[in-house]
Amino acid sequence: MPRMLSDVYWIFWREMRRFARQKSRIAVSIVQPVVWLVLMGSNMAGLTRNPIGAKMLGTSSYLTFMTPGIMVMTALFGGVFGGTSVIWDRRLGILNKMLAAPISRASVPLGKLLAMMVQNWVQVVMILLIAVIMGVRIATGLGGVLFLVLMASLFGMIMGSISLSLAARLKSIETLFAITNFLTMPLMFTSSAIFPIRAMPPWLQAIARVNPLSYAVTPMRTVATQGWLWGQIWPGALMTAALAIVAVLFTIRQFQRGVV
Repeated sequence: MPRMLSDVYWIFWREMRRFARQKSRIAVSIVQPVVWLVLMGSNMAGLTRNPIGAKMLGTSSYLTFMTPGIMVMTALFGGVFGGTSVIWDRRLGILNKMLAAPISRASVPLGKLLAMMVQNWVQVVMILLIAVIMGVRIATGLGGVLFLVLMASLFGMIMGSISLSLAARLKSIETLFAITNFLTMPLMFTSSAIFPIRAMPPWLQAIARVNPLSYAVTPMRTVATQGWLWGQIWPGALMTAALAIVAVLFTIRQFQRGVV
């Protein structure tokens, strides 16, 4: 176990050094969600002026309603592109060296996933700070902030695991992007990340309720806008944690079976 933890650490450290050198990537990963916050938050602010709209949102501020969704969407995009590191490592011959080295194969995806989680922390904390500057107030205080960051990170781990599993079998970044885009757009627009489920048509409500993104957003939004209402928090939080565990175990199995 100590040897495996050491292997995971060095792979994690390598990914973090690579991330720190990509200044444009860091900037874009923060600027894009801020644009969503500013534009969507301003355009849809009128919803809360209508009593029916405010009741659907569960808060008097659409920006507060939207912030958890933007945090999860940031983690989603950060996770789905995580597989590109595997494809680049394969092209450069680094992946073959890792797999041939006397290290546990499980340490490769675990190190990369740990780096993705830390990167997600940086991004979602920045988004949350900007949202607070724009007037968002988290109903549960600092404890709620930590919960939001944790839930966003868990969802990012799910998407990162899917991306790494795909990258373990794909050799083209273009193919990976095509598949992940095919996954992310439906996930985003059939969830409760941006719009309340009660405002959707019945067929879309049915999809949104089983959408993994909604499982993560719902408890986050409850904590942010209403408080520690555990009856609304536990189902989504437990489902998100369970999906993260399953996704990580599946990714480890993919690497242990062999990377093409």
